Amino acid sequence: MVKRMVLVLVAFSALSACAHAQPPELRLPTFDHLRAQATESVDFSLSPLPLKLAGWFIHDDDANSAAVKSIFNGLHGLHVMHYEFAADDVYSHADIDAVRAQLEQRGWTSIARVRDQKKSQDVDVYLAYESNRITGLAIVASEPRQFTIVHASGSLDMKQVDALRMHLDLDRHNPSGTQGSYPLL
Repeated sequence: MVKRMVLVLVAFSALSACAHAQPPELRLPTFDHLRAQATESVDFSLSPLPLKLAGWFIHDDDANSAAVKSIFNGLHGLHVMHYEFAADDVYSHADIDAVRAQLEQRGWTSIARVRDQKKSQDVDVYLAYESNRITGLAIVASEPRQFTIVHASGSLDMKQVDALRMHLDLDRHNPSGTQGSYPLL
């Protein structure tokens, strides 16, 4: 679970590099009340400076790596929240639905909604964009014993997305072995 989350984190955080455009605002709850109840929790925010420092660790010895490094050097912000619990429905679905409701507002566009009724899993992916540039990304994934929220802000053109895809070689990391069918979290 954590390995898949890290892969998603890297892939989608890099999708949201910063330039000058500002994405619509997204206010995330703190979920402080859930930390003590969680068996595993991740909650971190990175501002531009730490993200630029992360870019220093990417070698730019080929064109794809250089493109990914430029993305990290320009990231504006990244916030990741992930909570796992020992029992079903420990957290309030209303809290998660409040985040989803913000993403239904002007400025955000839903690009994927995945619902698995058998497993009670919901995954939503939203983009904010101006012209040909992505200015924000939000992923909200929930199931009875866990939820994950990823929010990245910035700006990225589609050529950078393609360079990132080639750099990460997501098909190689696909645990199901089928192309184009990635478990998001």
